[in-house]
Amino acid sequence: MVQDEVLDEIRAVLSAVAGVDSAEVTPDKSFTTDLGIDSMTLLEVVVVLEDRFGVLIPDDEWAQFSTVGDLVDRLKRVVVDTPA
Repeated sequence: MVQDEVLDEIRAVLSAVAGVDSAEVTPDKSFTTDLGIDSMTLLEVVVVLEDRFGVLIPDDEWAQFSTVGDLVDRLKRVVVDTPA
């Protein structure tokens, strides 16, 4: 899975769950400072993304995501490392 595909999914989920304008979602954006996402909303976003990608991200990992790029990188690794 390529970065653009993962980023597109994150954009769609942030838009649906948190009402974030998808055009504002870039890898360098901070969830809290730039996008106004609190920890509970980030949890909702991660749960939806886990369902979409068919993976599980441990709680201690999602809590460390500070930028969209952090989440993109983690999802790319999890999807690649998970056997089909």
